[in-house]
Amino acid sequence: MKSFLIIGMGKFGHHMCNNLAQLGNELMVVDEIEEKVEDVVDIVTSAKVGDCTKLDVLRTFGVANFDTSFVCIGDDFQSSLEITYNLSELGAKNIISLASTDIQAKFLLRNGADHVIYPERDMASRLAVSISNDSIFDYIKLSDEYSIVEITTAKEWVGKNIIQANIRAKHHINVLAVKDDNGKISMPGAEYIFNKEDHVIVMGLQEDINRLVK
Repeated sequence: MKSFLIIGMGKFGHHMCNNLAQLGNELMVVDEIEEKVEDVVDIVTSAKVGDCTKLDVLRTFGVANFDTSFVCIGDDFQSSLEITYNLSELGAKNIISLASTDIQAKFLLRNGADHVIYPERDMASRLAVSISNDSIFDYIKLSDEYSIVEITTAKEWVGKNIIQANIRAKHHINVLAVKDDNGKISMPGAEYIFNKEDHVIVMGLQEDINRLVK
């Protein structure tokens, strides 16, 4: 179990809060508007109302004690930048801030952010990849070169196990998991026999995955 500080309870902040709470983590959430934290009071450790652009307000939260601090303010970049900087000044350990452009990301990283995420861009990218190819169901970009992709079972794999399909040698990708037609995910052993209905979750170079799904 870890402890998290979430500043800004808009849509992304709420989703992050709910998901982290379901995983059993300790959470403090903060927003300037009281109504935005009222609906999560029962699932978080602490809910605060305050202006986090003010250093004195942030200081009262003991930000250095959290494993990660999220700055989830997507509609006011100036405030996001100030809060990120203030968190860094107060010794926050791992600061993750939202950005919508590369320029914003550069400023955030220069002013204390350890990581920057682009929720809208990343979602658009995942949707574009999956909707462009009927063989792809989900997509996670790990870097400019590597991805994790959920794909249909190749015809040549059906009825064969992982060793017989020789996937690593033929396609230069690794099988991470298999999702059956009921949505159950398992980590297959070498003797797992592929079914036509299976979705296979693989990891590898994007160019190798592209060649396979084509």
